[in-house]
Amino acid sequence: MHFKWNYEPPTSDRHAAAKELADKIGMSPILADLLIQRGIKTESAAKRFFRPMLNELIDPFLMNDMDVAVDRLNDAMGRKERIMVYGDYDVDGCTAVALVYKFLQQFYSNMEYYIPDRYEEGYGISRKALDYAAEQGVKLIIVLDCGIKAIGEIDYARQLGIDFIVCDHHVPDDELPEAVAILNPKREDSTYPFKHLCGCGVGFKFMQAFAKNNGIPFSRLIPLLEFCAVSIAADIVPVTGENRILAFHGLKQLNQNPSTGLKAIIDICGLTGRELTMSDIIFKIGPRINASGRMQNGTDAVDLLVERDLQKALTAAAHINEQNERRKDVDKQMTEEANQIIEKLESQKHQASIVLYDENWKKGVVGIVASRMTEMYYRPTVVLTRSGEHATGSARSVAGYDIYDAVKSCRDILENFGGHTYAVGLTLKIENIPEFRRRFQEYVNTHIQPEQTEATLEIEEMVDFKDITKKLMNDLKKFAPHGPDNPKPLFCTRNVYDYGTSKVVGRQQEHIKLELVDSRSSNVMNGIAFGQSQAARYIKSKRSFDIVYTIEENSYKRNEVQLQIEDIKPSANEN
Repeated sequence: MHFKWNYEPPTSDRHAAAKELADKIGMSPILADLLIQRGIKTESAAKRFFRPMLNELIDPFLMNDMDVAVDRLNDAMGRKERIMVYGDYDVDGCTAVALVYKFLQQFYSNMEYYIPDRYEEGYGISRKALDYAAEQGVKLIIVLDCGIKAIGEIDYARQLGIDFIVCDHHVPDDELPEAVAILNPKREDSTYPFKHLCGCGVGFKFMQAFAKNNGIPFSRLIPLLEFCAVSIAADIVPVTGENRILAFHGLKQLNQNPSTGLKAIIDICGLTGRELTMSDIIFKIGPRINASGRMQNGTDAVDLLVERDLQKALTAAAHINEQNERRKDVDKQMTEEANQIIEKLESQKHQASIVLYDENWKKGVVGIVASRMTEMYYRPTVVLTRSGEHATGSARSVAGYDIYDAVKSCRDILENFGGHTYAVGLTLKIENIPEFRRRFQEYVNTHIQPEQTEATLEIEEMVDFKDITKKLMNDLKKFAPHGPDNPKPLFCTRNVYDYGTSKVVGRQQEHIKLELVDSRSSNVMNGIAFGQSQAARYIKSKRSFDIVYTIEENSYKRNEVQLQIEDIKPSANEN
């Protein structure tokens, strides 16, 4: 991928403010400037950023309907009603169900959980599930990470004598379902100060309110924060505000005392014995939890997440690991086929977006393929496949472009859709695909901004190698956890040279292991450039080049600095 490099040099005022803040917090002015770019300008704000406190979590009763939801749950328990905890089949839904079920199970036994089958029931609340719930005598369903648009289904449930508490974070329509309570910070009338909770986060706030109302110590909730960290990372929500607190303490829990199920997943990922980060969740833990719902049934993932017996958990983790390996094979084949379609279709090449359909693709993997296409071509992408008499699929977006609005503009020819800014699920009649493609692409063409059509690297600091010390690396760790709105800082150093020992590595010789010097110091820096072996010849030519990178700790040599290089370009004086 070709990146555009963006860099805004600090103004004299910002430079002075960074120096002043650096003196107060005992950090490099480079890191103080990173804080200022994140809107953190005072010593007290810096301390809160570096040490997120659980006592700063927002009062859950500020969320609309929270008091009603807690009252209904208390009534259900008091009357010994059967309760179903229902969730979506992705990471966010499965972790949310595990969190709520595990917490309530400590105080109440007449309950079960349910994850719909992606292939038989589809997304959200299914009639099949409601009929099953009625047969089991369920009187209350707590639905997590879906349900905000399930108007017909929740009406049907009421006819069956079943009440609903909806815990969702997806964008609602103008009309809300007739549930007993709707907990969603994105409600039009929301009074909740933080809008970006994931589905698991909404479930946590519900349990926090329930605990507070019933005099249960907050300490009983802390073990559940690991689920919030997994969900926040996997669902790509902003890691700011309340999400930063939940993710920070969730990662702490995951590293120090993970539950049996997550411990088994950590083990099967080969991550035991190292400090876990949000990246480990995104690339290792999350895909394995997701694989269950993508390839078979998400219930397997929840079974594992609530398992208490380590041996059973290890067996279950091995099973979902096998599903993930199968998912990788299907994903690779579908991605290759999608690329072939784009190469053949002239109409796709000149559009600002991509819409693909193949009736033989696996429904559970289209979201991943949409993400792959978005990364490869840097265009908003919709990938569809056949599901019964309809086409169903996923849309993924590029940075800064709201794909939800683009899909919503076609709502009159859609059977169903839902999601948020960067990810949307949708269903439509197969005969409407050509019209959807035309209208969707026309909408994107006219609404996307030029800067949203090019992959960019937002460089935060220009530094020389002499600035990169072990203290800088260790202080940088305090900026974690990273994610949207708090990305890993990107640095740039100009006019660097191969020290003479850089080499191509990897099973397919696709990466470069680098040893570099810059023109201003004699420091030799180690680096790794994944998937950039095409730059090796230029690097070995002894000419200077510029690099954009993050500063990491070498995972094999503790406390040794390593640059993870995102992009390499010939220096301006070499062009």
